[in-house]
Amino acid sequence: MLKGDPLVSIRCLVYNHEPYLRQCLDGFVMQQTTFSFEAIVHDDASTDGSAAIIREYAEKYPDIIKPIYETENQFSKPGDTIGHIMRAAVHPNAKYVAMCEGDDYWTDPHKLQLQVDFLESHPDYYMTCHAYLFYYEDTKAFEPHPFLDEMPLELFNGREYCTPSIEEYFNPIWFTQATTLVRRNQPYATDETLDHYPLVIDHIECYYMLKAGKCALFKDVMGVYRKHSGGLFSGHDLLKWAEIELRNKLVLYQLEKEPAALRSIDQHFVDTFIPYLSQKDFPKARQVLSEYVKVVPIKNLMKSLMRIIKMGVRSVCKTSCGTNDIR
Repeated sequence: MLKGDPLVSIRCLVYNHEPYLRQCLDGFVMQQTTFSFEAIVHDDASTDGSAAIIREYAEKYPDIIKPIYETENQFSKPGDTIGHIMRAAVHPNAKYVAMCEGDDYWTDPHKLQLQVDFLESHPDYYMTCHAYLFYYEDTKAFEPHPFLDEMPLELFNGREYCTPSIEEYFNPIWFTQATTLVRRNQPYATDETLDHYPLVIDHIECYYMLKAGKCALFKDVMGVYRKHSGGLFSGHDLLKWAEIELRNKLVLYQLEKEPAALRSIDQHFVDTFIPYLSQKDFPKARQVLSEYVKVVPIKNLMKSLMRIIKMGVRSVCKTSCGTNDIR
């Protein structure tokens, strides 16, 4: 490990990741670079042995692993609590920030070097990311993530990459994961802006990163996104997360008036409204509908309602939603 201030600060969030954490931390310490880097490993009051593993690695690699141990879970608090903590922990002289959650891992020892080299030579780009594999813990199977093959590809140091736009960001299949990101350590949104969101997740952060500058998406697979029962998204109620996504995107549309967000908003609305109707949870269905119609243009509302009717829930809709609910 080279001495001196880190050029890159890696942000790693950990909560009950004991079975996977060593693989994640090994991905950090194996990086081969011409510069110094650090990994800020934030344990969010885990109830398993995650903190002990972090202490072990911090003792073995004190120049790389910089631990934060919470006694109270921060993720469960409203707003962007963890974001504030992690932004404050990044080394003040770090030029770049990388991300990887404690249950994911990197597979290429040259990943950081490649992404940093690109940003050093391309000042108009704000961030870089790369292709990755899904790993399903229950079946022990890998699956490639659908990639934007239709995008025009360029070459950098023998590696193919494309430059997705904000419109691609709102595609039904999102083009990246936080685990793949390396970005400039420059503000992409104010704390005041991020605090408007119910829960600041990587989809929201990446939108503002794309507004701050272009993104290079490398075709190489350099990491693994793990899906398992304890994962932040895969281990929780998917309906709950669809509702969070809907509220986040509604706030985004209200703040930014981003037309490309409407397609995503419409999909999240359908993905929450129909299940609540199916479960006969009519108060929740009315709440989601009310939040949706207050923000979207009338044409989007009508398209979504027609889609719901075509999906065969017309009778349920009549039972649960009176005309007073629709404006």
